[in-house]
Amino acid sequence: MAEKALTRLRNLLNLELQTQWRGRAFRGGVPAFCERWAADAEADGTNPGLLREIVERLSLYADADSVERERLLRSLLELVDEPPAADPALQNIDRIGAKPAAPAPAPKDIGPSVDAPKPPDALVKPVTDLKGIGAKKAEQYARLGIETVGDLLWHLPHRYDDFSRVRPIADVEEGEKLSVVASLRRFSERRFAFKKEILQAIFNDGSGAIRATWWNQSWLKNRLTVGKTYRLSGTVGMYMGNRTLENPLFEEISPSAIKGGPILPVYGLTAGLRNGDVSRHALQAIRTGLSSVRDAMPETLRRRYNLIPLADALRQLHAPASTERLEAARRRVNFDDFLHLQLGVQRRRQEIQHLNAAAMAVDEDLLAAYQAALPFALTGAQQRVLDEVRRDMARRVPMSRLVQGDVGSGKTVVAAAAMLIAAANGFQSALLAPTQILVEQHFHGLRKLLEGVALADGSSPSVTLLTGRVTGQERDAALAGLADGGIQIVVGTTALIQEGVSFANLGFVVVDEQHRFGVEQRAAVRDKGADTAVPHLLVMSATPIPRSLALTIYGDLDVSAIDEMPPGRTPIKTKRFTPADRERLYNFMRNQAREGRQGYIIYPLVEESDALDVGAAVDAHARLREEIFPDLRVGLLHGRLKGAEKDEVMRSFADGDLDILVSTSVVEVGVDVPNATLMLIEDAERFGLAQLHQFRGRVGRGAHESYCALISRVNGGAQAERLRAVTETTDGFRLAEKDLELRGPGAVLGTRQSGLPDMRMANLSNIETLNQAQEAAQGLLREDPDLRNHPQLMEKMELFWRGHGDIS
Repeated sequence: MAEKALTRLRNLLNLELQTQWRGRAFRGGVPAFCERWAADAEADGTNPGLLREIVERLSLYADADSVERERLLRSLLELVDEPPAADPALQNIDRIGAKPAAPAPAPKDIGPSVDAPKPPDALVKPVTDLKGIGAKKAEQYARLGIETVGDLLWHLPHRYDDFSRVRPIADVEEGEKLSVVASLRRFSERRFAFKKEILQAIFNDGSGAIRATWWNQSWLKNRLTVGKTYRLSGTVGMYMGNRTLENPLFEEISPSAIKGGPILPVYGLTAGLRNGDVSRHALQAIRTGLSSVRDAMPETLRRRYNLIPLADALRQLHAPASTERLEAARRRVNFDDFLHLQLGVQRRRQEIQHLNAAAMAVDEDLLAAYQAALPFALTGAQQRVLDEVRRDMARRVPMSRLVQGDVGSGKTVVAAAAMLIAAANGFQSALLAPTQILVEQHFHGLRKLLEGVALADGSSPSVTLLTGRVTGQERDAALAGLADGGIQIVVGTTALIQEGVSFANLGFVVVDEQHRFGVEQRAAVRDKGADTAVPHLLVMSATPIPRSLALTIYGDLDVSAIDEMPPGRTPIKTKRFTPADRERLYNFMRNQAREGRQGYIIYPLVEESDALDVGAAVDAHARLREEIFPDLRVGLLHGRLKGAEKDEVMRSFADGDLDILVSTSVVEVGVDVPNATLMLIEDAERFGLAQLHQFRGRVGRGAHESYCALISRVNGGAQAERLRAVTETTDGFRLAEKDLELRGPGAVLGTRQSGLPDMRMANLSNIETLNQAQEAAQGLLREDPDLRNHPQLMEKMELFWRGHGDIS
């Protein structure tokens, strides 16, 4: 048994040696790994003397320099391969009086141990070993995080140009992101005021023409030759009936490449690197390193789900032989990512199921008094979700539940009822929110919801605030109240999970806007609970996710949906407008302000960009304040402001000291301002459906009729369909399903969910593969809960969750 723990350690030590002792092999850091491995090794019966020596040496590793780290690794490998004699005091402890064992004969010199450190394989060799990569090119690759042959092998194309299916320019539509192949007919250069330059070129493929424009990049003219053929990549626009590309990427190609109909990979680049360079070097990496790639997928799984070998997949991803073989390669890599993802979330779910939590009884009279004190009746959806939460809290297994619901659907009312249950059982509750202003909103909201409800001693649950802004005596009082149990409910930002904050008896945790927090942050606040019991956890999200995805991606959580809005809320009127309607909308906004209402104007950028012809908040704010609305109070909010500045602006708007708030997407998760009735969204096509729905949710929160105006130039394509969907429904779950249909699951969840690892290809390609990977993960863990029989897969999964999914 002991050999299993030592084998696992030996594999990780070899991996750490191969990856140049960067600490990448030790999940969660060396100290945490030490603790976990020591526990496993002790359970496996590892020699105590050997275990102590290994832990002592490992404990020095985290703070050691590069030279010392290598020495420690090699000494540890020698120790694992040739362990010292057993501790005499512990040897044969259950055989007292037995004849001492004869000393082991001296080992014969049989050459290197099969488990001795192997020389670095091709994957960990520096990219400078490849032909054509010198020091300068290596620096360029390093900016992309590529330092080794293995890194380059896993620098996968983000898309492909299939020249066997080139679309004529005449057929491309506005809003499409694609590549066209055409010959350069002419180009010109002009200069404007304020040191601006514009380079324009006309390309034609025989079916039609497209105009490419580059701002302040006149040096590009040196790469353009009239009559040559180019591939141009970008988003198609329209200007006065003509197709355009703003600041497209481009590359000269051979006409013969088009006739041959190859599928060419398109890579992520950095300044100085061209796509052809990366493609050429990637092919070298295939020849050099592909034989060193380890395939951790069990053969039975690979055959069951009809997956090609990993090495074949990598070859096809960099040099596709056909569309069909490319799709098979993409499916294989996506399946691996999904499998590692699912193994992680399913193992987390298993771990939670083995923890203990306090079973909290529900006082029906108290809950009835709470509901009676509310100024409204709970909706059917709210009551259903509250019942699910009650059942969870009554069990001794920690609740881990995600509650989804639109802005204004009443998630906080359910959370407050759960906090009341915890308080009645003698436990404290903590609510974690991402921003100061949102925390303050929750603080005031919870006090209002709970002030009319009495606990057994006749008092209402005490609610306090703890953020980085709470200082001095007020902070000392809050910390003391949490430590001695005098405070039953605390609302705060990440200040709640800092050192120095302790609880007397934390039993219930709520995390709001859960996608803004990582898994580690959620775990950190949960760790504030007592040693003997883990707090119940409720995470809330106002960004609806299709149930098919939520059940898969958040497999460690039970999922509830408040899919019904409270009665009496006036639906928000949503309509599309063109830039020509802007003056009319400004007049309407002015009239709203004169009636005492407030409004938002949202822009996609903070400042004006030469690269993008879209609105920018800073420049627009100055113009709106000085020229359009000189008689109104116009504020500005964007992500580059400091936290205190953002909070001050939002507080001024919430208090009615501003009539109009000009903002970027930072207002997506904002504050409840019932007086805000109008939302103007400039260049609305640049936002996703979920974002547009979140923006719209900032208005319509009071008794007054509210409006959302989507200002956009687009006339057709997927972008126009997305805007049309927003005008047709205010149901966030229907919009999430529509977004899934239009853009796929990867776009619905975004490029990276906080706390979820990066995917190596397009985040989530199809639900079928995702569900198959979930099925495979569940089957593996049923048969092998700790993956002890699949050490390579365990290693890959751990690396994937630490953000190193490219280790082969």
